Amino acid sequence: MTLDAYLLLAAVVFVVAILYSSVGHGGASGYIAALALFSVAPAAFKPTALILNILVATVAAYTFARAGHFSWRLFWPFAATSIPCSFIGGYLNLPPHVYKPLVGIILLASACRLVFQSEHNEQAVRQPSMPVALIIGAGLGLLSGLTGVGGGIFLSPLFILLKWGRTREVSTVAALFILVNSIAGLLGHVSSLQAIPGFAPLLAVAALAGGVIGSFFGSRRLPVAGVIRALSVVLTIAGFKLLFV
Repeated sequence: MTLDAYLLLAAVVFVVAILYSSVGHGGASGYIAALALFSVAPAAFKPTALILNILVATVAAYTFARAGHFSWRLFWPFAATSIPCSFIGGYLNLPPHVYKPLVGIILLASACRLVFQSEHNEQAVRQPSMPVALIIGAGLGLLSGLTGVGGGIFLSPLFILLKWGRTREVSTVAALFILVNSIAGLLGHVSSLQAIPGFAPLLAVAALAGGVIGSFFGSRRLPVAGVIRALSVVLTIAGFKLLFV
């Protein structure tokens, strides 16, 4: 690509980071869609998305947690099994033609469910059972490493729909969940002797700037209903990306 094309790609990454970080996400699915639209080599998708995810999720986790929304009780059972499974998924390099359509449909269905559900009750919160949390964490971790996303794109709607956490609490847990899984997935990717793209630093700067802006507004300014609507938009974008890009 030319320098102008790289700068335009960086601008797209900046906007994606703002949108995703406003709901506590790193934005990997959006970055992968942008890379595909700019005809970047597919081999660069996973490592680039994981690097950007780590930066943006770090900012989002810190910002949301500093605002008082983090729940260790909700976080650790899912993370305990997701981290090793994400490393394994990052090490593997499987063709995406089987799981991409299925995951895309699941994301679109979750987005529709969030749009049409009754207003989220911030007080009606149930604690997931330990076996369920461990199993779900393992599955999301493996999927995270395989696809180059952090897993929060699946975790957040699940938490909200099953009333396992309050909205901003879910965003904070999702941000840290994405961070640890992205680190594990990237380590697995590097350990399998796969390369890091040379243009990643330019996109990293754009993603970091967008993450600071988006997480600030998501953690403090957006109303709860606005966060849920933003999450629906994120899920829709990611779903269409997986189905059609």
